[in-house]
Amino acid sequence: MKPDLFQAPDYYLLDDLLTDEHKLVRDAARAWVKREVSPIIEDYAQRAEFPKQIIKGLGEIGGFGPYIPEEYGGAGLDQISYGLIMQEIERGDSGVRSTSSVQSSLVMYPIWKYGNEEQRMKYLPKLATGEMMGCFGLTEPDFGSNPGGMVTNFKDMGDHYLLNGAKMWISNAPFADIAVVWAKDETGRIHGLIVERGMEGFSTPETHNKWSLRASATGELIFDNVKVPKENLLPNKSGLGAPLGCLDSARYGIAWGAIGAAMDCYDTALRYAKERVQFDKPIAATQLQQKKLAEMITEITKAQLLTWRLGVLRNEGRATSAQISMAKRNNVDMAINIAREARQILGGMGITGEYSIMRHSMNLESVITYEGTHDIHLLITGMDITGFAAFK
Repeated sequence: MKPDLFQAPDYYLLDDLLTDEHKLVRDAARAWVKREVSPIIEDYAQRAEFPKQIIKGLGEIGGFGPYIPEEYGGAGLDQISYGLIMQEIERGDSGVRSTSSVQSSLVMYPIWKYGNEEQRMKYLPKLATGEMMGCFGLTEPDFGSNPGGMVTNFKDMGDHYLLNGAKMWISNAPFADIAVVWAKDETGRIHGLIVERGMEGFSTPETHNKWSLRASATGELIFDNVKVPKENLLPNKSGLGAPLGCLDSARYGIAWGAIGAAMDCYDTALRYAKERVQFDKPIAATQLQQKKLAEMITEITKAQLLTWRLGVLRNEGRATSAQISMAKRNNVDMAINIAREARQILGGMGITGEYSIMRHSMNLESVITYEGTHDIHLLITGMDITGFAAFK
């Protein structure tokens, strides 16, 4: 792997819209990624292994629940800071950002928002440092885009709940200490339960043979008559809206993260095009390569503005789920197209592990599908503007 020479593009001077704290948080994350992630990530991706030694550092840069209040171990940062951290982590690797996103938005967020004080104090401080790692169980083998159809369920046995079912495509599952699991009660109402590793009947088999997110650990969650203490139920929200609220937070983070992956591909392609000489001049001096690069920086700049504005709305509590869907869909599509074009600029070198582009390209194939597919997010926008649900 070549040394990390990344320089972030800022064509419309968006830094002027950021506070000093935003820039401090971002620059710390950027420096950490250059130092700790870039030198090792290609090797771990090739071996399909998650680099567990970076967990402590992820916690230190605010990669775990940066918007969680300080009283629960978080950094108490705003939504733009959270987005910028996700951008920088995904600039390194989407799989590492997945680990961070899940811990932040899908584990810490529901415990903070839907849990009680005892649950917050028990779990959040350890999750914030990475001493404890979590995962989120919503998707099932037969229910992906339609999570409301889930069959995982629990029964009230008097002094505990009895949980049965299975979840699939779960980031962090193989090594997670806890899982925030969504299941139906006996009336069919969806609730969140905190399931802890070591509970009898709970297993987390790893998913192998992935061509994408290879440096992220993915697995299943299997519940075979798992006895869950009643105090592990999240009491303050139920129904499908509860897990979807977590997904709003995670999808928002992905919208920022995808910009990071796109920036890295653009920056790599730009540098290569200036250095690579064919027909007695750098290929950057040719019209077709300039077209690719000019379109890349245009799309990145549009995505930056879209996502910064969404961050402001999140800070004000005014961002809608549909607005978040638009940004997630737009930005991941933008990034996957830039990765493909950047690969072409590098020619044959673009498919090697010497550069990050092919790894980003493969990773983004997962990102464009998970947490709401490309098509489903389009239908969410469609429903929002027309008033008609086209899902069925």
